[in-house]
Amino acid sequence: MPTQTSILAINPGSTSTRLALFKCAEPIELLSVVNVKHPTEEIKQFAGIIDQYEYRLQSAEAFLASNGSFNLAAVVGRGGLLKSIASGTYLVNDAMVSDLKQGIQGQHASNLGGLLAKGIADPRKIPAFIVDPVSVDEFTPIARLSGLPQVKRVSLGHSLNVRAVARRVATSFGKQLSEVNFVVAHLGGGISVAPVERGHLLDYNDANQAGPFSPERAGSLPAADVVTLAFSGKYTLAEIRKLFNGQAGLVGYLGSNDARQAVERAEAGDSKAALVLDAMAFQIAKE
Repeated sequence: MPTQTSILAINPGSTSTRLALFKCAEPIELLSVVNVKHPTEEIKQFAGIIDQYEYRLQSAEAFLASNGSFNLAAVVGRGGLLKSIASGTYLVNDAMVSDLKQGIQGQHASNLGGLLAKGIADPRKIPAFIVDPVSVDEFTPIARLSGLPQVKRVSLGHSLNVRAVARRVATSFGKQLSEVNFVVAHLGGGISVAPVERGHLLDYNDANQAGPFSPERAGSLPAADVVTLAFSGKYTLAEIRKLFNGQAGLVGYLGSNDARQAVERAEAGDSKAALVLDAMAFQIAKE
């Protein structure tokens, strides 16, 4: 590959890290892309999300090395669980790094996006950015009520992909994102279903603890049964959080977070795999 000015994009998800190189041109040109899968048996060796930093950084550096000679102009990562902010593009600075490491609104793979971007950018003396972080908050007032005054609904979801897909579909219609309305479903390790009004995310389920169950998350659960389980004495707080977010969904029922394996099992006649997949699809449609 000849030397050219490029931008590296990093999208860490709960089960994979997607990496892409784009040529700085108008229109922008995709040069190379890879989706690095992270099997459950590898991920579970890490105590927490932030502990995966070096593991995922090695994948990103290997991807860069495999693409030959180019001038990297900037690195952009998926935004994480930061303070509630509007959609947009933000420079990764030391204050943001501190917030991402602390996980001030929770621990999630997206918290690694800004950290990985800065980890790659700093040695090369180039800027690092995030775009449309998980904590984008454009909720309407009525979306904040949960039904229990002591519990407030918060805006946490897959805003980056939801807005990107909405923008792409709008373009295919010959429209600006600000001219159209959509309902967008993001399907990944976590699942977000969102109404998008003229580019604004009016509401969506908190994919860490509500909505459909997903490849590794429980989604919404019967409240009374959750309370009973929490006070059963079988789990610490950390253990029950890990149970709901990391050991549930397809992992809990089938032992793997890989939906492709579940489909293969179902097609081979595994009735349990077929039932679980149908249930997940039913919950997504219902949401």
